[in-house]
Amino acid sequence: MRTFDGLRLHVAPYGPVEAPVTVVLAHCWTSDAEDWHYQVRDLLARFGPGVRILTWDLRGHGRSDAAPESACTIENLARDLGDLVDVHAPHGRLVVAGHSIGGMTMTALPRVRPDLVERIAGLLFVATSSGRLDTVTLGLPEVGPAVRNRLPVVLATRARLLNRRTRRRSPSIERAVVNRFLFGEPLRLRDAGLVVDQLICCPPATMSGFYRDFMRHERTADLAAYDGIPTRVLVGDRDLLTPPEHARRIAGAIRGARLLVAPGAGHMLPLERDKLVSGQLVELVEEALVPSGR
Repeated sequence: MRTFDGLRLHVAPYGPVEAPVTVVLAHCWTSDAEDWHYQVRDLLARFGPGVRILTWDLRGHGRSDAAPESACTIENLARDLGDLVDVHAPHGRLVVAGHSIGGMTMTALPRVRPDLVERIAGLLFVATSSGRLDTVTLGLPEVGPAVRNRLPVVLATRARLLNRRTRRRSPSIERAVVNRFLFGEPLRLRDAGLVVDQLICCPPATMSGFYRDFMRHERTADLAAYDGIPTRVLVGDRDLLTPPEHARRIAGAIRGARLLVAPGAGHMLPLERDKLVSGQLVELVEEALVPSGR
């Protein structure tokens, strides 16, 4: 599909368009729709064609078009999500899940597409933040802010100077970033390898543009629009990018939200705690399949 500003988005829908519930899965920054491959597997195994699932590569990610740096904003992602639903899930109830930047996209929906809120029957915020990302120290109190600011620059510079084949041949910096800052314990090598490859494939404008927008991201007050909607907020207790206090802010801003903390886990919960994430999604979908008066 095309975005409002002409970018092509790669969309992978599963299940019939007339399904009563559609699960919308928004992935992590510098990642792609494969971020959710365990959850797609588990949802299909549990519900088959009884629900519709929408995954897509966000603008500037994966098989979608690269986006200009100025167009890499959370507000634009929320607009894309709304347009995606209009095209691929125009009817029925929605269960929306977002990991990292995908969850930030969800925080922007009440302002960008308030009409969609009435259709939402379940929300899953996974390792994400509603603001104050400029306070993150990456677990390094002394030098954390400086390291945080330099990492996107280093990765984007490598992407500009070296082609993907070269970086795949020697992904030492990408692998160090993924292993040190993104994953907790235990680390499954196949999951880390996927994330390294996604990082190598990420355009430099996506890295620098969204990072700049992260530093201005503050949407906690808008979350009250979700009061009363079944909501789960998941975080790993070793998440260095969106630490547990960010999850607590989201859970505290939505009346009735439940917070779950995964011991030992880092930032990549859909991969490193796939059964936990899938289980929460299944519960939300089961609730959404039961008609209510809302």
